[in-house]
Amino acid sequence: MELMIGRVVKPHGVKGEVVVESTTEAPEVRFAVGEKLLGRQTNQTSKEIPLTVKSVRPHKGRLLIFFTEVPDCNTAETLRGLKFYAPPLEDPEDDGFYDHELEGLRVIHDGQEIGEVTAITHGPTQSLLEVTLSSGAEALVPFVEEIVPGVDLEAGTVTITPPEGLLEL
Repeated sequence: MELMIGRVVKPHGVKGEVVVESTTEAPEVRFAVGEKLLGRQTNQTSKEIPLTVKSVRPHKGRLLIFFTEVPDCNTAETLRGLKFYAPPLEDPEDDGFYDHELEGLRVIHDGQEIGEVTAITHGPTQSLLEVTLSSGAEALVPFVEEIVPGVDLEAGTVTITPPEGLLEL
């Protein structure tokens, strides 16, 4: 199984640097200098492009990356929309979850099923569970321990304790 770990948003400057939106919880590992990445263009060609990280720096919640194989801004422009995939990192101490594990879980509040997790949005400081409520309305629930104290993958449930008004539209 492979997970998307990031995508090229656009070129940056004239020397071949690109803006990468990281979708991994370990960008410092995945996009470290010297890392060899396999990017996939998902337009009509669907080709794979091997790239090596030459340098990386944070910039406005994203990463600015130079790749060894990208000598100029014209080549960088051809990478627009390129997505990076990699197998999951194995960390026995990690108690986190992958997006695909959370999507589809039933949401429980005060012992009652109130909806389903339909997607996860990752922000710079925290992630949000996108929940479609039984009423058909949608709610964004901050994925923090105070509000989401329990995730049971075996039972297929997420238990939430939202503050007053969070689920009201």
